[in-house]
Amino acid sequence: MPAARDPRPLTGEPLALDLLNTRWNQEGVIQDLLSGTEGLAVWLASNGLAGAHPADADVLRHLRQAREALEAAVGGSPAEAAPLVDAVLEHGRIRARLTADGPAEEPEFADPSWGPAWLAARDYLALLGRAPERIRACAGGGCVLHFFDVSRNGTRRWCSMAACGNRAKASRHYARSKEN
Repeated sequence: MPAARDPRPLTGEPLALDLLNTRWNQEGVIQDLLSGTEGLAVWLASNGLAGAHPADADVLRHLRQAREALEAAVGGSPAEAAPLVDAVLEHGRIRARLTADGPAEEPEFADPSWGPAWLAARDYLALLGRAPERIRACAGGGCVLHFFDVSRNGTRRWCSMAACGNRAKASRHYARSKEN
């Protein structure tokens, strides 16, 4: 049976940030896609991981742990978050191989239920190596989403111009019109 439609307002971000975005604010109420295995199935399918990993309680528990570690890393002190992220990364490693197509790197897990969590934590390290200053929280009031700013000049402020960006512009317009 195919997974249900992904209800989140922002999808398609790099895996680490997409995991953070499994929590979002909808009309003042925080929603959590990872509140159960049904939402886990949606997240796995949305990220192309459904075939390789079951939507079971162990995967869910490990993903929640990874999400907490990534929230601490993105929103807090790197020194305090490092042990939390490292605790997730302890459950996997990269295996270098030579294939018919050339060099390859493949993740390996002693316990496959750590796979999605490890991949998200590893993706966070890749983002840090690429452009840490472009990992951003949405500037929209009350929004809890994160994104990787791929704009040319690196000035993206909102998760979505259509949602949070439009609200911010409308709010500024309203404030200006009240002054007159």
